[in-house]
Amino acid sequence: MSRFCGSVVLALVLAGAGTGVAGADTLLIDTMRQDDARNADVPRPGATMERVRSRYGDPEERREPVGEPPITRWDYENYTVYFEHDRVLRAVRQR
Repeated sequence: MSRFCGSVVLALVLAGAGTGVAGADTLLIDTMRQDDARNADVPRPGATMERVRSRYGDPEERREPVGEPPITRWDYENYTVYFEHDRVLRAVRQR
């Protein structure tokens, strides 16, 4: 009887392991999609305002700096760029 119980436990553990693999596949796909979005043609962190302006043109809207350190926001058609002083912090694609 104890061998039977041990076999059942082993089967359940193996079945659970298969579920973990499927979950890992999903996480990998989601990570790859995020990487694709990061690699899209948007300004890179650390780029200067002048470099962004020369490569991507003037933004549709410029917001005044806010806070300390000053954070500036430039809105383009498909993304928004946030600057700290004159350097890109992050570019965020709009949905």
